[in-house]
Amino acid sequence: MVDPQAIEQERPYLLRYALAQLRERDAAEEAVQETLLAALESRDSFSGKSTLRTWLTSILRFKLIDALRRKGREKLFESLDDEAGDGDFDGLFTEDGHWRETVRGWGGPESELVSKQFWQVFEECSKVMPRRTAMVFAMREVMGMEIADICNNLEISATNCSVLLYRARMSLRECFSIRWSRGDER
Repeated sequence: MVDPQAIEQERPYLLRYALAQLRERDAAEEAVQETLLAALESRDSFSGKSTLRTWLTSILRFKLIDALRRKGREKLFESLDDEAGDGDFDGLFTEDGHWRETVRGWGGPESELVSKQFWQVFEECSKVMPRRTAMVFAMREVMGMEIADICNNLEISATNCSVLLYRARMSLRECFSIRWSRGDER
């Protein structure tokens, strides 16, 4: 059985995680609240095979998917007009299609992934992306949803989904290149 206080202590981490995905404080707090409530109700089922944080994050992912589905139904997405065009990334490539600048090493990917700094930078970077682009990226890459499910939830085509994922990846690459290097100054 998990101590309720230990569950509550994970709230700041879960809120940061939810904010990075939903980008709306109220929606993120609601998802975290639902997660904590679900965890408290089923704390007897926590086997301890994973860390408490991993268990809570997996619950939160389902709550985030529900929240994103609700948003999709409410059609709160911005118009495509605010999406960046593919030409916005042309400066990243040479004429022969290679990256203009190589990305500097980020250290061990697994250790960086779980680090607090990584998620801070990820959150900063996702905030500069257009809302729909960030949402599609979070649904696919963070929550692991299938493309068909994303398309159904957001009422977009598979082609549009692929374009948004491409734009998200390019945006994150550029943003991480800039902001991660500032990490040396932290």
